[in-house]
Amino acid sequence: MSRPPTFAPPPGTRAHVLRTARGDFAALAGEPESGPVRGTALLLPGFTGSKEDFIALHGPLSAAGYRCVSVDGRGQYQTEGPADDERPYAQAELAQDVLAQAAALGPAKVHLLGHSLGGLVARAAVIADPAPFASLTLMASGPAAVSASQQQRVELLQGALASLGMAQVWEAIQALEAADDVVDVRGDEENLRQRWLSNSPAQLIATGRQLTTEPDRVEELAAVAPPVHVLSGERDDAWPVPLLDDMARRLRAERTVIAGAEHSPNTDRPDETAAALAAFWDRHPAPAE
Repeated sequence: MSRPPTFAPPPGTRAHVLRTARGDFAALAGEPESGPVRGTALLLPGFTGSKEDFIALHGPLSAAGYRCVSVDGRGQYQTEGPADDERPYAQAELAQDVLAQAAALGPAKVHLLGHSLGGLVARAAVIADPAPFASLTLMASGPAAVSASQQQRVELLQGALASLGMAQVWEAIQALEAADDVVDVRGDEENLRQRWLSNSPAQLIATGRQLTTEPDRVEELAAVAPPVHVLSGERDDAWPVPLLDDMARRLRAERTVIAGAEHSPNTDRPDETAAALAAFWDRHPAPAE
């Protein structure tokens, strides 16, 4: 999971509710302090993540002139969703949520970014209707299902969620990470725990299945997409970097590799990631209304 350095919004960024035709979504919105707004970006978090995963991007992106809105998807952290019904978390439903979010941020086209699972949902939204989007950034999000090793981890999680409570699963995850020596000291552990406990189990089961069964939809996306940016760290255990390189080629996309980052460039190297995003958006401004 992405581990933000803090859950406290930085200066100039506020927590609010994004009201849409498909319901309300918890959001963080950052606005430029001065000067013209160069565009609006909608940021979608990954599996087990939340809007806070982009907290370290808000400051530098606001300074670059961009209004950025990161959201909790349906059933993620502070956005409500049913705990025992998987149907609202089908990918097509989540894509319609994104289209509603973009409409609520309009009328100008928005720059859409999805991290990991969020990239799969963003892709589905663009395929369903590319009109609201000035650009699409796929951050550490690949062409199809995650790697075999990550599929095994997700399947273990799904099995645990089917038989254990959320608190018990959290303790099991911490034990597994400690055994793998991957515990990250960054981030507020209690807030991370509360975020986990606030997730809908049905959402985690449904979206976890998407991660392990997602088909390759690159050609569908290439046929309709606005300008695309494939951004990743220099190492990724969910989708190997050479696979992301090939996807970028197939999409005729711009490609950025963030040195020193792994699966979460947004938290590993936020300043470098924000600079790459702003440069891409500068090259592909939203059309004036």
